[in-house]
Amino acid sequence: MTASTDLDTLADFFDRYGVALTTADVPAIAGCYALPGLVVADTYSFSFTSPAAVALSFVGAAPDYQERELVAAHALIEDVQQVSALLTEVAVRWEFLDSQGRAVPGERYRYLLRATDDGPAICTVIRTA
Repeated sequence: MTASTDLDTLADFFDRYGVALTTADVPAIAGCYALPGLVVADTYSFSFTSPAAVALSFVGAAPDYQERELVAAHALIEDVQQVSALLTEVAVRWEFLDSQGRAVPGERYRYLLRATDDGPAICTVIRTA
């Protein structure tokens, strides 16, 4: 097993993650994370050590997606760097579609992914400018 830098593999992973985010499928979101996991932003950081903790951290995001009527998410992969034998850093710019089919600009993140038997899993998420 090695870190994936294959764009098709990474795109498939982020497609699955984007569907989970926009459908509020919290168990699927949790399934995209390696444990323990870490989220880092300018003004806060938090970690989680169980699927339940991942789920709780995303429960608050679901109403935001619903309020903004976001129905689809697409990850534009901007950069991929193999960090080690099992770790890959991926820079992503998210784009969304709302219920009217309009493009909604998203945010940029850097994801540290770990190769697992089941495919990539998010270890760390960093919101970027």
